[in-house]
Amino acid sequence: MTKTGVHDLGGFLRSRRERLTPEEAGIGPGATRRRVPGLRREELAELAGVSVGYYTRLEQGVSVSASGAVIDALAAALRLDPAEHEHLRILAAPRRPTRPRSRRSRLRPSVRDLLAAIPGTPAIVIDHRADVLAWNDLGHDLLAGHVDFDAPDMRTRPNIARMLFLDPHHRALYRDWHGKAQVTVAALHQAVARHPADPELEQLIGQLAADSPEFARMWARRPVRTCSYYLRELDHPAVGRLTLANETVTLPDDDQQIGLFYARPGTPDADALTLLAQSLERRRVPKTPSRKENTR
Repeated sequence: MTKTGVHDLGGFLRSRRERLTPEEAGIGPGATRRRVPGLRREELAELAGVSVGYYTRLEQGVSVSASGAVIDALAAALRLDPAEHEHLRILAAPRRPTRPRSRRSRLRPSVRDLLAAIPGTPAIVIDHRADVLAWNDLGHDLLAGHVDFDAPDMRTRPNIARMLFLDPHHRALYRDWHGKAQVTVAALHQAVARHPADPELEQLIGQLAADSPEFARMWARRPVRTCSYYLRELDHPAVGRLTLANETVTLPDDDQQIGLFYARPGTPDADALTLLAQSLERRRVPKTPSRKENTR
């Protein structure tokens, strides 16, 4: 996948222009038949108060940055929500030359200690590439019990996006798989806007687009969302159906996120989590040798 296909300003503008109908923009359908969806470039340029030539250069990638005033005007004309507006602002910011970022993310020991200190709450840490840096025992059992617990410390780490689209075991966990997938793709779009010189991130997206037609279609729509709280409806192989709150805590200095999963005490969902924790404890208990084995 080319860089233009990954994090181009023009592609995002085009996707939002084609999404907006003339009626939604308040200009009416016009007298002539439209051959393309959404607004024409000249219509959007007029709404935003910029020249058609300037807007065309932005959309075609000839110009790769714009002033804050222009971005605000385009966001208003395109009816962007706050998350999309901020994403557009990041894409249009002047970029200084940056060295390619391929550094492996490191987990602070204190964060690992934090995961161990909350054994009753499933927890996971991911970086901006959606690589899993660590999970506590219950987080591992909830989200990826079929994967080795020590996999985050191996050379190739588990990746939430890769598992979601390419691992049938992980995919089956989510009852609303499509909703979870859209959130994941949106997070990757925001990551490439913030880290345009990350070859590993670009390689991940290229692999997913090649191996998963579903990912490729979602990526082309350029979804943008900003939310740190979700309700996850899961179908776990050990405890069945449960709905958990999923709170995301950002570690800004490390560009990492802690995902926490919990249920209100006294609910069936909390009981299911307790059952999962008890199952984990039983598997930890070493097998007691039989009397016959002791007499050998």
